[in-house]
Amino acid sequence: MKINTKDFRVQQGDTVKLDKWPTRVKPVYKSKEKYQELLAEQVADLSELQQLLYASSRYAVLLIFQAMDAAGKDGAIKHVMSGINPQGCQVFSFKHPSAAELEHDFLWRTTQCLPERGRIGIFNRSYYEEVLIVRVHPEILRSQGLPDGRLNPKKIWEERYESIVHSEEHLHRSGTHVIKFFLHLSKDEQRQRFLDRIDDPAKNWKFSSADITERQFWPQYMTAYEACLSATSTKDAPWYVIPADDKENARLIISEVILDTLKSLKMNYPETDAKRQKELLSIRGQLMNE
Repeated sequence: MKINTKDFRVQQGDTVKLDKWPTRVKPVYKSKEKYQELLAEQVADLSELQQLLYASSRYAVLLIFQAMDAAGKDGAIKHVMSGINPQGCQVFSFKHPSAAELEHDFLWRTTQCLPERGRIGIFNRSYYEEVLIVRVHPEILRSQGLPDGRLNPKKIWEERYESIVHSEEHLHRSGTHVIKFFLHLSKDEQRQRFLDRIDDPAKNWKFSSADITERQFWPQYMTAYEACLSATSTKDAPWYVIPADDKENARLIISEVILDTLKSLKMNYPETDAKRQKELLSIRGQLMNE
């Protein structure tokens, strides 16, 4: 079964209603063994394309992962990127801003972590937290040191969406391709995963009482995500809504989206000109005569 990544893409201008987007779709794989085989093929293809990306050094790719707790962000990053050369990939996780970070605009701390050309950057959560958790908990705004008059709840979210879209447009013009994944998990599946974390001693560390606290705000988070996806999915920096109730299927879809993006780039290995070729032949002769 071929994955059509357009089925999961939020088109620019769409109004997103998450209850219309599935959290589970028909699996691409027929068995666990087939899943492993398909993922291995995708990982191998990603590895080759990442090497080409690194060698050509003309583009960068930024992958952004957002989701509710237990949706599988960490696992997706671990499995999908398992074959990538660590020299060509950077992963950053963003949690509560530090005191120093709060002295800057909300894009500052992530801007410092953007991938350079030739590399794949991964944001496990991102600047989108500023229109998600901060929107659900607007009291956080009061700790951000914003100027007087900038806390108008009717304007601040639209202004932040605008800042994000313009920033991503700038990145695209500079050669950085931004791909954004929302792992769409059902509330029932999150409940089961929380129970698994409690029942399995090896997973206890993954769970905290804060997870349950945030679960109580599920409707507010869905509203925030709908507004965010609708306002910030663009042609050049799209959002993909990934059905996340099936972790293995989600990983295959995410991997295919990344592959499609890398294949769309006009990348070539650096060409060897006549002067360089002559130099290489001379060095080869020296090595042969040793």
